[in-house]
Amino acid sequence: MAGAMDVPEDRNLSEHTGWTRAHWLAQADYLLDSLKPFASPSSARFELPGRPSASGVDSDALEGFARTFLLAAWRIVADRGQGPVAEDLIARYSSGLAAGADAAHPEAWPRIPQGRPGQPMVEAASIALGLHYTREWLWDRLDARAQGLVADWLGEFIGNPTWPNNWMLFQTVTEEFLSSIGARYEESEILRGLDATEEWYVGDGWYTDGAGRNFDYYIGWAMHLYPLVWTQMAEGGVRGERALAAREVYRDRLRQFLERYFDFFGSDGAPIYQGRSLTYRFAAAAPIWVGEMFDCSPYDAGLSRRAASGVMKHFAEHGAPDARGLLTPGWHEPFLPMVQNYSGPASPYWASKGFIGLMLPADHRVWTALESPLPVEVGNFDSFIAPVGWALSGTKDDGVVRLLNHGSDKAWHHTPPFDPRTDVFYSPLAFSTVTAPDTAPEAWAKRVGNHVALIAPDGRVSSRAVIEPGTAADGYISSEHVPGFETEPGGAVIPIEGARISARVSVKDGVETREHSVTAPAGWTVREGGYPVAGPEEPLRGENEKLPGAFAVNDLGVMSRIEGLGTWTAAGVDTELGANALGAFSATPYLTAEHPGGTVSYLSKVMVYRLPDDGADDGSDDGIDDGDGVAE
Repeated sequence: MAGAMDVPEDRNLSEHTGWTRAHWLAQADYLLDSLKPFASPSSARFELPGRPSASGVDSDALEGFARTFLLAAWRIVADRGQGPVAEDLIARYSSGLAAGADAAHPEAWPRIPQGRPGQPMVEAASIALGLHYTREWLWDRLDARAQGLVADWLGEFIGNPTWPNNWMLFQTVTEEFLSSIGARYEESEILRGLDATEEWYVGDGWYTDGAGRNFDYYIGWAMHLYPLVWTQMAEGGVRGERALAAREVYRDRLRQFLERYFDFFGSDGAPIYQGRSLTYRFAAAAPIWVGEMFDCSPYDAGLSRRAASGVMKHFAEHGAPDARGLLTPGWHEPFLPMVQNYSGPASPYWASKGFIGLMLPADHRVWTALESPLPVEVGNFDSFIAPVGWALSGTKDDGVVRLLNHGSDKAWHHTPPFDPRTDVFYSPLAFSTVTAPDTAPEAWAKRVGNHVALIAPDGRVSSRAVIEPGTAADGYISSEHVPGFETEPGGAVIPIEGARISARVSVKDGVETREHSVTAPAGWTVREGGYPVAGPEEPLRGENEKLPGAFAVNDLGVMSRIEGLGTWTAAGVDTELGANALGAFSATPYLTAEHPGGTVSYLSKVMVYRLPDDGADDGSDDGIDDGDGVAE
């Protein structure tokens, strides 16, 4: 475990993780110290090794400054600006601010683009937040010239459009900071991001990130974080009354969000692997800390620290940071097939958001309370987030949590003309804390893992074109979708004429019973896949032609099973190499049947679980007799 490994664990205070505030401080220091060899002479740019983003190397170097400055800011606040660590960080980042904002300096940052969205807008928000929280120790000590340069650089945000999603909140917090220092700003631009979030709110504490049904971790580390932080920035200013009134609304929404959010974490601390920008890793802890900062968590502080520390410890023990102390693009170890093209070598440092709890003082209840167990450590649970179309199922014996997805597809348009774009991080029927989808392009094109696909006689495989969510409560979850073929990889989907797939899934104690009503042409193949399992060695796999059914188990004892309960006629296991973030080798069990035409129902049982420590199966009635199948 890098960084915090030299800090003794405290089992009296932290029974589950052993981590205390000292571990968090040590991990922050380790990450920040490890960046020094990659800093430019004035520390305005951090040029980390790796594949450049689509925005280019200059933007990537700015990311290196802005995102690590966010971590430095929390660390400075943790020590109240005093002592050698805080003083070193203040000096380092003060120098970087003065150089980076100076267009004439050789280490100058790229400017915020005019008339169009651009990556510096994202980084401007991180710089603004860092300056706000460290104002008395950093901003107020900058000389007038440096302050003017930074204000001018941030001020280039004014009058410019952003993407119509969480980016609008970057403008909100950036211009609110400008307002607080007496610089130029535009009030309408501060408020329009906040107003947009009202349109995106769907209930139970959940937003969609922009139009469509974009549900993922951005809801916690962006849609909840920025509005609440804005209320602190605006408090005492000209928008103070609005901020105080809005704070109560935002606090209540975050409380509702957190009621189910703790269900997203396995007993090993792993978050459910779902959504984009997963390379931000322990940024998933941010809304937990914000709940404590604004005193709106629905549970005790010991659970907040257990969940947040569990996430941080999980990644620290699985290669993030790496041996150099760097956060690399990937989940555990580097893995580019899961990284979006907007991410560069420094992008993973948005994980800094996961350290925001360091601003809470050492005597805050979140650091002094005894750790409480996660929901999955208390007992089995099956919970539902109706507005999102999700069900969550956790099992205490193995500490695994599964997410059944019948509502998030990242499609931007749900009325004709359809222009949906499928996405491997949203389209699958299910995700979990112990599995990840195969994200390499060739593997994703096959649509095996957690998909119900139509396969045309010419071999084309359908995707979920448009999801129409149904019910997500009362023990089952449902949805309908139009299957279609992509015009090109990652392109728009052309619906298959007359085809439709309706799903109704019940879940109990981690066992999913899936029923799919499929309308399709005669002679086409219907295929349903279970969970992909992956590891550094080839998974053991097997098939049973009688049921039919199939299984795959990785070297870590994670078992994926699928069993046909009706209509299915064959089973198999798809294997991939280099396609999965959790290991070089991956395998996915699946079922197939030839469709006779018209509408036919297909029934299956799907499971993913961790075997007991001795590696033996648990003897549950899974309906698959390994001895009758073919094991490899």
